[in-house]
Amino acid sequence: MMLLNCGASGYEGVVVRVTVSTGRLYWLGCALAIATPAYAQISQPGSAPAQGPDTARPKEAASGQATIENGNVTGASQAQPDLDEPIIPQPEFDAALPPLSNDIDAPLEAMPTDGTTVSPVPPSAPFPKTDTPSTGATNIVPVTGDVLPAAEQADPELVAPLTPIGAYDTVPLQNVADAKDKDLPQIRYETNLVGLDDVGLESEFNSLSALKDGGGKAANATQVQARAKEDEALAVRLMKSLGYYDGSALSTIVPEEGDGGQLQATVRATPGPLYTLSSITVKADPVVPTDLIRQNLPIKVGDAIDAARIQGAEANVALILPQQGYPFVKVGQRDILLDDMSGKATGAYTLPVDTGPRSTFGNLVSTGDPVFGIDHLNVFPRFDQGELYDARLTDDLRDALVATGLFSTVSVEPQQTGRPGPNGTEQVDLLVRQVAGPARTLAGQGGFSTGQGFKVEGSWTHRNLFPPEGALIGTIVAGSQEQGASGSFRRSNAGRRDRTFTTLISANHSNYDAFNAFTGTIAARWSYDSTPIWQKPLTYYYGGELVGTNESVYDFGRGMRVRRNYGIVALPGQVQFDRSDNLLNPTKGYRLKLNVSPETAVSGGVRPYVRTMIEGTYYYDVSPSLVIAGRARAGAIFGIDRDDLAPSRRYYGGGGGSVRGYGYQRLGPFDPNGDPVGGRSLNEFALEARYRFGDFGIVPFIDAGNSYESTLPKGSDLRFGAGIGGRFYTNFGPLRVDVATPLNKRPGDSRVALYISIGQAF
Repeated sequence: MMLLNCGASGYEGVVVRVTVSTGRLYWLGCALAIATPAYAQISQPGSAPAQGPDTARPKEAASGQATIENGNVTGASQAQPDLDEPIIPQPEFDAALPPLSNDIDAPLEAMPTDGTTVSPVPPSAPFPKTDTPSTGATNIVPVTGDVLPAAEQADPELVAPLTPIGAYDTVPLQNVADAKDKDLPQIRYETNLVGLDDVGLESEFNSLSALKDGGGKAANATQVQARAKEDEALAVRLMKSLGYYDGSALSTIVPEEGDGGQLQATVRATPGPLYTLSSITVKADPVVPTDLIRQNLPIKVGDAIDAARIQGAEANVALILPQQGYPFVKVGQRDILLDDMSGKATGAYTLPVDTGPRSTFGNLVSTGDPVFGIDHLNVFPRFDQGELYDARLTDDLRDALVATGLFSTVSVEPQQTGRPGPNGTEQVDLLVRQVAGPARTLAGQGGFSTGQGFKVEGSWTHRNLFPPEGALIGTIVAGSQEQGASGSFRRSNAGRRDRTFTTLISANHSNYDAFNAFTGTIAARWSYDSTPIWQKPLTYYYGGELVGTNESVYDFGRGMRVRRNYGIVALPGQVQFDRSDNLLNPTKGYRLKLNVSPETAVSGGVRPYVRTMIEGTYYYDVSPSLVIAGRARAGAIFGIDRDDLAPSRRYYGGGGGSVRGYGYQRLGPFDPNGDPVGGRSLNEFALEARYRFGDFGIVPFIDAGNSYESTLPKGSDLRFGAGIGGRFYTNFGPLRVDVATPLNKRPGDSRVALYISIGQAF
């Protein structure tokens, strides 16, 4: 019999009586001793140590022993030993531990199987080897002794160097549903759509459908199914966009009857109830007028929750409020609370709007490249300081600066100042950011017409050689019947926006059937013109000209052509009233223009006279692709005989800008040599049908007119020409090619006349 003392964490010390045959059961006894208290407590409920504030402390408890005999615990009431006293002496515990090697790289030791102590392996001890020959199968080396066997040789593929990343094929694997190889066998399918036609979404679905886009062909059925799944989601999105938020879609793919192998792909949509607006709430600060936001939010209770319409209504608020004095408005994120529990499918709409302060125009401020100073910048605005802010006027200011052509980029932005304005508003300054661009331009144009031949014109312009906006322009004209050169100075926005001052010096030679002239001109003009960004209803110009010309003229008294010198002083002016919709290519509206030029000719005497011309054009759009255009023009020269006029100042008919089908200046009286001599009056009429398709157009036309020796034009002896033209529309105007023929042809008239130029005939 032996009495062993074994300690266990968390338990009182106990004495265990164990009968052992050999010392090998020493550890078994300790294990039983540790496990016994747990077993005793489990088998005897209620014997757990007392806990709580009244429990006796360990030193206050009576000492005693618990003895296990035949499975029964006795002596539980005896006093317990001191807990600080070790159950196993430390030297005995250390001696029982197996020895450890100090070499952390030493191989692991084998676990003992018979309870004996394992001796450490010296660090230099070799791993056991096997001489068993390889047979192709895995050889398992038995573990003997205290040393692990050597690891088997690694697979050569596993220890080989990695392939460089650049050598990998980065082409993704092809999915069966995405196979597009033309050599793969294809199947055909037919697409059916059910349920969207009733809500007006069939055409939109067809334009976006993956099945429709596939053209009824696919590599396999998996691809057809993938497309059908995409169309399911498409149908649901389209239905929600119109307010069918409970809409669902299901696709099915079945083979058609027969042995053709074709599939039927059907997308069946169920829209469900249409959700409508039950309430509209706008969360915003007070505005002036009080209903400004609500009046410009064009939706109402009962309207369908149509995504496009609601987004358009919100965009309208963001557009209109800056035009009504709120430049810093911000439309927030809408909230629509759907209600599908009541009898009707509805949604409560809420829109937050941050209006910002109500504002008036303040000052212009500038930053960046100083292309223009503040003084010249103040020429461009069409508003006064203190006027209610309007974003359209801000945009107009920016467009006017762009039209000068002197900026690579320019922007105009409202800036809050905190300064009070009239009527409780806040003044906002406009910040002009200037970035200078190239000021020099090379330009050219050319054309051809029967009677005028070829004509090419090139120009060089420095738009800001004399700041601000003082331009120097040089022009050269080269043609088969006209040559010349000119230089001009132009001051744009001269003291007022769109007012231009121009001076000109030119020398020109013209050689036509009507006359041969060498002409020099000095002129100055003030004008108020339309521009592509601001077409004005009323424009005008006035100025003065000094003309010296040497011209050939037929002297009816002498019966021959002679050359004469003319000195001319003129004060030309023009007024135009424009109600058309486009400056370069009008489609509707009308224009009225009046020219008056008091002149004095000096050639063997002083002869004052007045040249006049009135013109009206009208445009009617029959459809978006068809425009009917008409023109009438009449001119008269008062106070001088025809033969006392310089030939270049007379009126002539015929040509691309007059009556097409006849040669340039070949309508009117002729001399005995068959050359035109011009007249003192003129009338012209034209009618066109301008049909446009895309960037091209076809224009059948008919013209009529003539020039007369008399002071006033006549209605008789009209000459008619008809033809057809082609148009190629560009961003700067249409390119025109007209072919015409005279309807009441005279001897000497060509059967066909050709005209090529830029812009409409009128």
